[in-house]
Amino acid sequence: MQKAVREEPAPSDLRVGVQAGPELTFRKLKAFWAVAQSQSLTGAAKLLGITQPSLSQQIIGLEQSLGYPLFVRRSNRMILTEAGVLMLRKAEPVLRGMQDLEDTLAAYGSGQRHPLRLAGVESLLRTILPEALRHMDLDGTAECDLLEGAPADVLEMLYSRQADIGLLAANSISEASTGFLQIPIMADPTVLAVPESLDLGCVARIEDLAPEAQAILGASIQIAFGTQHSRRIESWFSDMLPQNRMTARVRSFETALSMVRAGLGICIVPALSVGPSPGVRLYHAGLEPRRIVALIQPAQHRTGRHAAVVAALQAAGSAMRLPPIEPLPALLSRP
Repeated sequence: MQKAVREEPAPSDLRVGVQAGPELTFRKLKAFWAVAQSQSLTGAAKLLGITQPSLSQQIIGLEQSLGYPLFVRRSNRMILTEAGVLMLRKAEPVLRGMQDLEDTLAAYGSGQRHPLRLAGVESLLRTILPEALRHMDLDGTAECDLLEGAPADVLEMLYSRQADIGLLAANSISEASTGFLQIPIMADPTVLAVPESLDLGCVARIEDLAPEAQAILGASIQIAFGTQHSRRIESWFSDMLPQNRMTARVRSFETALSMVRAGLGICIVPALSVGPSPGVRLYHAGLEPRRIVALIQPAQHRTGRHAAVVAALQAAGSAMRLPPIEPLPALLSRP
């Protein structure tokens, strides 16, 4: 006699409330969301402030209670299954609603709203934000909490609700992994910065430069801002200045520019990072500009003070004055 085979329901038939019952807690839902966003147990555990074994147990327990695998484990990555994608789509509105409720109750209990928390990379907080803050009207309260960090830090603060709005370059993050609206603020040209005394527009060949100028052009200071960014810059130097060698790797545009001003080499930076200080000469590099965006939760996009901040950032972006930038020198043009 042939044994009956139990047919598994399709992921589209996943009914979380019925199958999970009391096992589907807010804590487990938040753990699932953190792993889905970070795509790793290590990153999600850091985001939630718990140990990795504890987080792994929560995810395994959630999958067992649902009866479906939510993730495919690949090396150190956690990839959502079809059921996981459906779960994430249903979970995000629940988590947003709970967070909004917690914020509302906290504000009611304290008698005041929390300051508007804005996270961003240093070069943008230093340039765009001061102009934006001058024009903000936050319903009678202009109190802001400014949080500085690298792009990955800004995303982490947004995911964990430590920040309400993020200000960074869209080019520096994976567009598919944010889960936030990306509102354009401005385009910031990518430029080659050289010492002010090094005029590349007056010569046709590198060999025509003085030996000390050739030495400066042959040394580069590069910024370590992630693999994708590093590869783009390395490719640029390989194409434009094949004899160039990296002499220093730094963690900020400001440090790189200070080394250029000292005559220690050249660097590729966004124009806004240069600021008003003299000492460098800028040339268009022929690379994609830094696309500056404000990241915000979709539900907050049109709410009072969040909308006011985004509008002020856009106005500041439109009013930004870039430093003088000269055309790409002929000696660097591709044949």
